[in-house]
Amino acid sequence: MPKIVDHENQKERIAEVVWNIIHKEGLEQCTVRKIAKEAGISAGSMRHYFPNQAKLFIYSMQLVVNRVKTRIDQLTFTETPEENAKQLLLQLLPIDAERKLEMEAWFSFTAKSISDPELKQLRKEMNEGIFSACQMAVEALCPSQNEMERKRETEHLYALLDGLALHAILKPDRVTHEMIDSVLTNHLQTLSDQK
Repeated sequence: MPKIVDHENQKERIAEVVWNIIHKEGLEQCTVRKIAKEAGISAGSMRHYFPNQAKLFIYSMQLVVNRVKTRIDQLTFTETPEENAKQLLLQLLPIDAERKLEMEAWFSFTAKSISDPELKQLRKEMNEGIFSACQMAVEALCPSQNEMERKRETEHLYALLDGLALHAILKPDRVTHEMIDSVLTNHLQTLSDQK
């Protein structure tokens, strides 16, 4: 009897292999042959899931977006506005091993998206989602600020998240989960104090 394969699960597993190769060796080492070998399948089988490398990269980048959305959808906002905002924004930061892999892949795909229109669209979608999360946090914490002040604070928070994410990837010994939590908590408290 033939083995039944969950195709979506297999595609996710292959995408996770891509993330691991990026982590260990960089995006330029993500060849179809290497990915297939690491995934334990033949290159021909891999082409069954992804007809070319571009489709695989698009799927791998989309998987990052989907996982972030899933984490956010599973949140229950029952705490203080500051804590709720922090829990929302932490979903976008590399605070554990899985999110670090996602973030490393995301930054690699973001660099590649400069010359790849299909990846560029996914980058735009994710960036708009991050900006929207920052906007929601600022509006919840600073409802009495005027529109210009809220726009400025949203850009400030967005830049803070990008900086924390990048530094956590580049300097993980310095920008730890505890440091991210502390910096974010402090900034959100400062925003809340501006009510």
